[in-house]
Amino acid sequence: MSKVWFITGCSKGFGRVLSEELLAKTDSLVVATARDASVLDTLKKKYGERVLTLKLDVQNSDHIKDAANQALQKFSRIDVLVNNAGYGLGGALEECSMASIRNVFDVNVFGLMEMTKAVLPIMRSQNYGHIFNLSSTAGLFATAGMGMYNGTKYAVEGISEALSAEVKTFGINVTIIEPGPFRTDFMGSSLEMAPALPAYHNTAVTQTRNYCDQSNNTQKGDPLKAAQIIMQLAAMKNPPLRMPLGNIAMDRIHVKLEALKEELTKFEEISRSADYC
Repeated sequence: MSKVWFITGCSKGFGRVLSEELLAKTDSLVVATARDASVLDTLKKKYGERVLTLKLDVQNSDHIKDAANQALQKFSRIDVLVNNAGYGLGGALEECSMASIRNVFDVNVFGLMEMTKAVLPIMRSQNYGHIFNLSSTAGLFATAGMGMYNGTKYAVEGISEALSAEVKTFGINVTIIEPGPFRTDFMGSSLEMAPALPAYHNTAVTQTRNYCDQSNNTQKGDPLKAAQIIMQLAAMKNPPLRMPLGNIAMDRIHVKLEALKEELTKFEEISRSADYC
């Protein structure tokens, strides 16, 4: 039986590549969504009834409910949910406006949660499902000048880990995708940079700004390979909870683990002294 995939944020990046690869290389049925559904017209023209294209802004509760209902009416089920919609916010905490901070959390965290809540009853009734939440290596270690984006992805990590334990009994798997730098538009149109404050000139924040400017469209990660890995994971009976993607992701995670282990060992005696004797 063909799987039904529901993917958010399909206008570009991972969402677009995954949608195209599923439709071109498998017999899957795809619910492809974007804030501007017209950008998905080429998918509809090429693949006809195998794809349902919908307008979906994950900040809009009515959009989310309506999209889930339309997917169910069209294909009778949802087997795989890919929470891909999101964007970045760069700049030091002091540089980022509260409006921008609230907005990035609204999209990257609250939108993901509300979309998941809309699909979970469907998956529970099926006794089957797989939820992919797009996090990042930014959800595993923080960088000066990306703290607000780090905060959203750290939240996705914790929510997803707990969710995995909550829904396992219903036959639903959860996998957190943790890409390193990939050649998408993340450091282009999908990254909002806060206005720079002079006080942070020539600090670690400046280094992050420079890195974002210089690495756009030169990242080592291949979005097509990422899409193929997600498809591979969806076919597994026992998929992993976490899947880092790319050499940079793996290398940085190992560095973080070693640093964490070193610090825990150094201060272990103080830590253990906090209990009642």
